[in-house]
Amino acid sequence: MQPHKIVSRQEWIEARKAHMAREKELTRAREALSAERRNLPWVKVEKNYVFDGPEGRVTLADLFKGRPQLVVQHVMFAPDWEAACKSCSFWVDGFERMVPHLAARDTSMVAISLAPSAKLEAFKKRMGWTFDWVSSGNNDFNYDYAVSFTSEQISAGEAKYNYGTSPLYGPELPGISVFYRDQDGAVFHTYSTFARGLDMMNAAYHYLDLTPLGRHEEGLPYPMDWVRLRDQYRPEPDKAACCHG
Repeated sequence: MQPHKIVSRQEWIEARKAHMAREKELTRAREALSAERRNLPWVKVEKNYVFDGPEGRVTLADLFKGRPQLVVQHVMFAPDWEAACKSCSFWVDGFERMVPHLAARDTSMVAISLAPSAKLEAFKKRMGWTFDWVSSGNNDFNYDYAVSFTSEQISAGEAKYNYGTSPLYGPELPGISVFYRDQDGAVFHTYSTFARGLDMMNAAYHYLDLTPLGRHEEGLPYPMDWVRLRDQYRPEPDKAACCHG
């Protein structure tokens, strides 16, 4: 970390106010971008996607649970894996408790992965998660929304992640997609985001951004090398025991 200038409280307030002006610029730009996002055109979903859930088959329309809006977290969990991606799980930990709040604003949220439902439920139990999670292993959903890619697509150079703007570093990749269901039951795809577009949905990262060390990922083999599944971090030492020996 770079050495920091030490100043009086009044000097700090002046510096903070100058920085706040920049923060407000960003806030206004973000609000304008969000309004532009809401005005994007939509695509009608023509396929009848059927997913496997813990209680049987459900359609994409069922996942709305009677609400007009649906947010899908594409969680990387291939059929032959024994656990979900640790980075995707980092994001999932963040939205786990948001689901009731989203529901209060007419929005349902669900996780979707290729792994069979039994694996999803077992991992969900391990992590203590309560959100809805269904398997797309028997349909084209993951492939149609560009988060899973076949070996044929990859070898032919046809696999495009993040609209072709980000490198393809594997057959399973993360994303978020948003859908709207109108009063007649028609479903529309309104938005998808991938790669760094997911960054703003991770509250833990934004808390770290407030700290002097920030995300502290410099020098790692890759930025998220430090991330573990929540139950795999080393427990903190018992400070009371250390102090009183």
